[in-house]
Amino acid sequence: MRTKLYAAALGLVLLGMPAVAKDKITTHQVHFQKGTSSATMKGSVKGYDTVLYKLGAKAGQTMRVSIDSKHANFNVYAPGKGMGDQALFLGEPGIPYVGKLPADGTYTISVYLMRNEARRGTTAPFTLHAEVK
Repeated sequence: MRTKLYAAALGLVLLGMPAVAKDKITTHQVHFQKGTSSATMKGSVKGYDTVLYKLGAKAGQTMRVSIDSKHANFNVYAPGKGMGDQALFLGEPGIPYVGKLPADGTYTISVYLMRNEARRGTTAPFTLHAEVK
């Protein structure tokens, strides 16, 4: 009896694994053109996938991030922090992040869909603007 329960539990775990494997995280390094302090990135995000943008900055600089999209949202994370940590900012279309940076290092901007849109399998094109001065 116990063996059958373990086998059934293992089967359920294995059945759930392919669903997790479908969620894709894509990472891009942001480079500013020589003589500029901003960059614009275009892309799209679908379902539960996430697009990460990494950019280096120094403590005391001011960062501005905004997104143009019908459904995509963004979060800004401090150096050493990621999607499981508390974000510096939770953004959405029409609400930019503007803030003085607390530390030197690589900041992460994650672009994603809210759960209701992800569940529908929505694909959302976006334009992300990032500036550091």
